[in-house]
Amino acid sequence: MGLSQKLLFYALFCVHLGICQHFVLLRPSPSDHLPVPGLKEDPDPEYDPREQDLTERTLRKKLGSNFDPNFMSISSPTPANVSDGVVKVPGLMPNDIKKLDLTETPYGKRVKIGKKARRKFLQWLWTYTHCPVVFTWKDLGVRFWPRYIKEGNCFAERSCSFPEGMSCKPIKSINKIFLRWYCQGFLKQKYCTWIQVQYPIISECKCSC
Repeated sequence: MGLSQKLLFYALFCVHLGICQHFVLLRPSPSDHLPVPGLKEDPDPEYDPREQDLTERTLRKKLGSNFDPNFMSISSPTPANVSDGVVKVPGLMPNDIKKLDLTETPYGKRVKIGKKARRKFLQWLWTYTHCPVVFTWKDLGVRFWPRYIKEGNCFAERSCSFPEGMSCKPIKSINKIFLRWYCQGFLKQKYCTWIQVQYPIISECKCSC
């Protein structure tokens, strides 16, 4: 078996077992499951960036305009900045709720309902079925820069439907560019550098089956 065949076999073996971060797991893999699960990293510190590889000025220049302080932080966010996870009251009511006809029953009978009662019921329905994105800070580890990301999660403390049964699920995401420390080769023969990678973040959730 030639060298290229051995490397290909080793790469496929790593993918199958979900190991060998420095060889194949360069970035979060595309997935319908968000937020991105934690990566399986090789614990060997030999594959960590050294102090001279973490110069902020150099890394800022490499990341350029992709640096977004609203979603990334170089240092651990202070407790005052962790309040992003607070669930906020929903904004504008969507048209599909606004246009609900509350005067007709499933059996064809018409019922009378006042404007005030209708407005209150629709507001309650919108609040109950609303699926906010809850943001919290996540430590990606030393092999990402910036190290901290503000990640979105769909509110999941209760069912979002009435009667119960449906739950909040992600329907949209945005990509943020981070730097990922990437090593090729093994031990003393390896070559490591920072590469740009896309990291998906949940941006919108919806009540769904």
